[in-house]
Amino acid sequence: MSAYREIFRNVLIKSLASMGFGALVMIVPVSAHAEADYGNGCVLYSDNTSATVDSLRFRCDLGQLDAVYRDAPLGDVPVGTKDGWVAEPRGMQPWAPLVWIGKNFYGGPAGGYLLNRMTGAGLEAWQANVYPGPSVVDGGPTWILDYAPSPTPNLYDEIREVTPGVWLGYSWLRQGGDYGQPVTFILA
Repeated sequence: MSAYREIFRNVLIKSLASMGFGALVMIVPVSAHAEADYGNGCVLYSDNTSATVDSLRFRCDLGQLDAVYRDAPLGDVPVGTKDGWVAEPRGMQPWAPLVWIGKNFYGGPAGGYLLNRMTGAGLEAWQANVYPGPSVVDGGPTWILDYAPSPTPNLYDEIREVTPGVWLGYSWLRQGGDYGQPVTFILA
């Protein structure tokens, strides 16, 4: 009888141990793989779009955002509907979604055009041509979002894909031959 008791005890311990480990796995989230760590929580995740967007919006300061942008390759051009968020200046974050919520991209791997998604209704406005070209920031390859065909020809954006499916960019108002203070934004 004691041999049966010992077997039962071992099976029970092993069963409870595996259930406990399973419960632990369900409670403790598995971390995404950090692709690049810029310090103080400013981290890019190659396999977690939401975590990357969150990091760019709330954990990266302006200097880190600039470093992320400069380190990024051209990447793929966005296709389809992309949600958008303002990263800097931070004071715009609360009210920007009342006016702008992202962009709809039409085209293929070489570019095309886009229409901005305005208000919570997603109304399309402000067309821009999308094509690769040199960055105003560092001269490297970037996707240029040229608003010349729209009623706001002084608006100029550029973006790079910082992780798969996440683009970081700048939006400027052209003032004469110069560019004004940029707004840093994210698309995903």
